[in-house]
Amino acid sequence: MEDTIYRSPPSHDPRDETMSQVPIDDTPNSADDYRQNEKKGQRQEQDLYEEPNIVLPPTINAAYDWSGPDDPDNPRNFSAALRIFSTIAITMLAMIGTVAGSMYAPAQDAVASSLHCSRIVAVLPLSLYNLGLAFGPMVGAPLSETYGRKSVFMLSTPVFVLFMLGAGFSRSIAGLTACRFFAGVFASPLINNAPATLLDFTPPRYRGVSLGGYYAVPSFGAAFGPLIGGFVLLVKPWQWTQWISIFITVAFYIPVCFTRETYKKVILKRRATRLGLRDSASQRTSPGRAFRYFFTTLIQRPLHMLFTEPIVTLVSVYNGFLFGLLYTFVVSVPWIFRHYYGWSAESEPLSYLGLMCGTALAAAPLILIDLFSYQKRLTEWQLHHDDDEPLPSENRLMSALIGSIMLPICLFIVGWTVHYHVHWIVPIIFQGLVMLSSLLVYAGANLFMLDAYGPLYGASASGSMMFTRYLLSAVFPLFALQMYENFGAGWATSILGFVTLGMAPIPWFFRAYGEKLRARSKYEMST
Repeated sequence: MEDTIYRSPPSHDPRDETMSQVPIDDTPNSADDYRQNEKKGQRQEQDLYEEPNIVLPPTINAAYDWSGPDDPDNPRNFSAALRIFSTIAITMLAMIGTVAGSMYAPAQDAVASSLHCSRIVAVLPLSLYNLGLAFGPMVGAPLSETYGRKSVFMLSTPVFVLFMLGAGFSRSIAGLTACRFFAGVFASPLINNAPATLLDFTPPRYRGVSLGGYYAVPSFGAAFGPLIGGFVLLVKPWQWTQWISIFITVAFYIPVCFTRETYKKVILKRRATRLGLRDSASQRTSPGRAFRYFFTTLIQRPLHMLFTEPIVTLVSVYNGFLFGLLYTFVVSVPWIFRHYYGWSAESEPLSYLGLMCGTALAAAPLILIDLFSYQKRLTEWQLHHDDDEPLPSENRLMSALIGSIMLPICLFIVGWTVHYHVHWIVPIIFQGLVMLSSLLVYAGANLFMLDAYGPLYGASASGSMMFTRYLLSAVFPLFALQMYENFGAGWATSILGFVTLGMAPIPWFFRAYGEKLRARSKYEMST
């Protein structure tokens, strides 16, 4: 490293020669020497520059990067025990975001009776919670950029608990709906911040393994919530579906308090502060700057990509429909088994076992496909190509190709085995396979999109997909039960099957023409 570096103002300024004599020490022997040099440099700059609107290039120092591959502050060098503990704690807290949302589903009839509203109005607290999840990144992303990943969990969770508490004490459907909407807004950072935290631990090569298990978490929570809520309603009024969520949240919040920060920028900023180093303008992130950045990353650019980028459009619509499909089952499954199999109120919560088991088991094939398909192809590719030439993104699509074939078949089997009163275990099993195949599609398509757009535009592409996903999951419960009541289980489920059959060619289209689509993109691609 050079002993000194020199700053110079823009080339059009006539004082270039004068400014080139102002040294900025980049390797101070101590914190005191560094501060003295900084103050001296500032006085010289103020003498030379009287115009307040002229900004010099920012100082960069070695504190803003890892000291080496073994830097103990790097999350990838945390002990295995700490990484395992942090992964479990963060994943469990993230799962609460969807558990709390769907736990309300069995309580709709009780809410309609207690708050004197129609059944369709009683669905709104479920739908508006999911709508809140769509807008949550606008809260969590600036907080994460400014204060770190752990701070998002620490700040969002108590606010989420307060709104859930308000939902439990609501005495009107309007109050209940409003509280649950804002609870969804503050639950969203728990869900969306978790995968970024997990990736901080994980080398890029193993992104698929790390996210493979996590992708099942939101869907598992959405299937697990009604199971808990159904049993709660057997012994307690509907308000307890909200309060039980609070108890579980507090239990999972405490372990997260003992995790460490993983966001690189925040870790290095805090280390510089400990060393007594001055925070240069280039490293300083204000909430206002973070908000402007994320307005572009999470609102403006995602909306533009959603309507102009074929990859983003197709992945967002496909994955959005799949999450809406999950909430269709969340709302309609108890009616199916009560109407066709005569299940009692005590047995109805068990109708969610298929959904829950299917989402839980989905992690296994996702991880196996990554280890034995993607990793094998990646190793072979690296043997014959340079390090700066990445493996084409289409190699991430294997799980989506499999799931796209399984999904419509399983939906048709679910619908018509119920219609003809085949033993109840058969539709339970195939409901689980519906969830498993939908997660195969979701994970494969999402990883393909993230790899295609790379770190620069991947967050915006993912923002488009997440917004569509939660928006459709808010819409589907509004008509799902009526569709099953009017058409019956056979044809209602077949309608869903025909839609997924029409969408099945999407990952195959990406496999065949993905390279051409990426070449025509208006955004810089990583591959």
